[in-house]
Amino acid sequence: MSIEKNFITLITSNQAIIHRICCMYLDNKADREDLFQEIVLQAWKSLKGFRADAKFQTWLYRVGLNTAITYIKQDSRNTLAELQFSQESYCEITYSEDEDMLIMYRAISKLTKVEKALVALYLEDYSYNEIAETMGISTNHVAVKISRIKTKLRELSKQLS
Repeated sequence: MSIEKNFITLITSNQAIIHRICCMYLDNKADREDLFQEIVLQAWKSLKGFRADAKFQTWLYRVGLNTAITYIKQDSRNTLAELQFSQESYCEITYSEDEDMLIMYRAISKLTKVEKALVALYLEDYSYNEIAETMGISTNHVAVKISRIKTKLRELSKQLS
């Protein structure tokens, strides 16, 4: 299988990761779609640096989170060629049926960039060790941050309900 076909297969099978990152950082559907495309582009550009000693999903999270943080800092957005991936409104389809989930995602949207990244990985059931590896911080620091984020999310959820 060619590198391009393999990449498309990996991205297609892991696109939920990218959608979750987009939902964590942006409210507007068009902006989320642009960020999705930017993450895919950055993943493609960074593919040569992927070391098989880490899981592809872990590497994709790192690329996605770094891209999202950089993307929202930019004043102007570059126009990207459209790639053919599912661009349904993932956030609304996935969470619109459950009011508690909507409140939780609204609360998550109020977190800092780093807190959102930690929550994204935590919600994917990554272990603290895997989160630490992805984020480049210690496992102990992950545990402390997750505990504080949970408390913060409980408070924000109460305010939003």
